[in-house]
Amino acid sequence: MKQIATIILAAGQGIRMKSDKPKVIFKLAGKPMINRVVETANKINSTLIVIVVGYKKELVIDVVPENNKIKFVTQKEQNGTGHAVMMTEDTFKDFEGNILVLCGDVPLLRHQTLEKILRHHRKLNAACTLLTAIMDDALRYGRIVRNENDSVKKIVEFKDATEAEKQIMEINTGIYCFDAQSLFLALKKVNNNNIQKEYYLTDTVEIINNVGKLVTSILLEDIIEASGVNSIEQLEKLEVEYLKKADYYDK
Repeated sequence: MKQIATIILAAGQGIRMKSDKPKVIFKLAGKPMINRVVETANKINSTLIVIVVGYKKELVIDVVPENNKIKFVTQKEQNGTGHAVMMTEDTFKDFEGNILVLCGDVPLLRHQTLEKILRHHRKLNAACTLLTAIMDDALRYGRIVRNENDSVKKIVEFKDATEAEKQIMEINTGIYCFDAQSLFLALKKVNNNNIQKEYYLTDTVEIINNVGKLVTSILLEDIIEASGVNSIEQLEKLEVEYLKKADYYDK
């Protein structure tokens, strides 16, 4: 069986938190969000956990418990999620296996969900498997566009979506599983020709499709698991949800 590694994106500041602290070190129920994500990566037996840091990186590094599986990679300029993952390529130069990409500000994602993604990914021998969700109000999330055979064709960021694409209710949660080789080959073709002038990790999906490899998906049942934190108010609301079912999220 192929090895598993995890990349955790944790380079941003989080301006809406109204603090000079990196967002991922804010605590949910007494524990830094980044540490909850690291614990989840450990539970799926990641052989390597790469944390991408940037803004006030020393503060992030200081709160993460020491572990010989963990390596920190610096993203000096925050030029998008694709750029963040590009920074890890040298770390994975000898790695052959599957890489999960997680977000350091999504603290309640369960290891059981990641294991479900991995089983599906391996069964279909996919190059990429996405975790998606259906939302009645999809807001400004990236939309999932499907092929005629119902596999995933591409992800369209809301700001770049057509009016028809904005009507799609299936959204990207930002959680991925990639075959390592497929990931880094696709990243070499990603450009920043978009409104944000950023390198989107989402663009790898269409690139992988265009070389004839399979992109598939798993539908998330509990949207709370993929809830990210962008403000103190969101953190407080998420903590309330966590405390209602702490045993479920920690199991």
